Amino acid sequence: MTGPPPLTGLHVLEFAGLAPGPFAGLLLADNGASVLRIDRAITNLTHSSSSELPPPTNDLLTRHKSSIAVDLKSASGIALIKFLIPHTDIVIDPFRPGVLEKLGLGPGVFLSLNPRIILGRMTGFRRDGRYKDMAGHDINYIAVSGALAMLGRKGDKPLPPANILGDFAGGGATLFQGILLALLAREKSGKGQVVEANMVDGSAYLVTLPRMLMKTPMWDRPRGENTLDSGCPYYDTYETKDGQYMAVGALEPQFFAELIKGLGLAGRGIEKTRNDRNTWPGLKAAFTRLFLQKSRSEWEKVFDGTDACCTPVLDYRELETDPTREGDQRPAVTLRDTPGLALSEGPLSRDPATGQGPGIEGGSFSGVVLSPGEGGEDTLKEWLGWKRGKDFEVENGGLVRKPSSKL
Repeated sequence: MTGPPPLTGLHVLEFAGLAPGPFAGLLLADNGASVLRIDRAITNLTHSSSSELPPPTNDLLTRHKSSIAVDLKSASGIALIKFLIPHTDIVIDPFRPGVLEKLGLGPGVFLSLNPRIILGRMTGFRRDGRYKDMAGHDINYIAVSGALAMLGRKGDKPLPPANILGDFAGGGATLFQGILLALLAREKSGKGQVVEANMVDGSAYLVTLPRMLMKTPMWDRPRGENTLDSGCPYYDTYETKDGQYMAVGALEPQFFAELIKGLGLAGRGIEKTRNDRNTWPGLKAAFTRLFLQKSRSEWEKVFDGTDACCTPVLDYRELETDPTREGDQRPAVTLRDTPGLALSEGPLSRDPATGQGPGIEGGSFSGVVLSPGEGGEDTLKEWLGWKRGKDFEVENGGLVRKPSSKL
């Protein structure tokens, strides 16, 4: 019998922002926290008496979240936020350095209102670095961290891995980790604290082993000439006859032996010379020629069930539509007794520890949009028992606290 998700009961205020902050909030929400997003108030549109919701924002990282609209440029809007702070466990600050302080909501203010609060702050560049006052995106942050320089093929320019490494791995997921550490520390001390995360340090930390390997023969050559960066023939991808691809990662001798057996190259002494880099260009050319002789599905029949470390390169279109593939997204980790919430839709008979609950319509392939103000008033009622007209009202499209109300 599974229990509720591990973060159930925690209250989170997430200031609306770009991908890293919302992703940290998504991870909290997927694990049971109640996440309330603070959106920009729009007069006569947000929290209006109309039954129609305002247009949703571009943020798709919204599952399990709700929203209220607040005018952060007004004193009454800031006052509402301050009223919420004593009832909040975690705040996510996605702004550039100094923005929260200019609003009168700096770390000192939050901690004075609630000594147990955890303020998770997400920036791109370091707050104390040479780029701290500059705008940037994922590609810029991983560029100055050193990570981007390692990615790409020989003779080609550095290749950014979309915005996965900076925004999500080095950004949102790292901030989530910091918030969890702060929650653990709060259990011991009873005190909250400020959690600082930035995508430069986050992406650099993820590259810990590769940057150490650069001092060894495994990665001491220019980009694209090393074992793990496409220089090695038995750690690369190869096109198949039907324009698909197979991924090869046969690094260990026993796995390499299985690979060349499947390719029809066994018994030619290749096992003994595979570590000689002078043989790599010829071996890569041979692998390229052989993989083009069969379709991807034919190669799957050859290598499925073996230790050749040779698998198909699957794209999300087929993962979404082919039930024989493992395309149903699950929580990143499984807690057997208190698992997170289900992401993909699935039968009630499935193991609840792989993600409990019915799942989200559209699963992990369709983002859930959230309109400013959507569901937020219900969340305020759930958190505090607040009701419109009694405890708060609408002013210029944003919620404000009624002067006569008490905490």
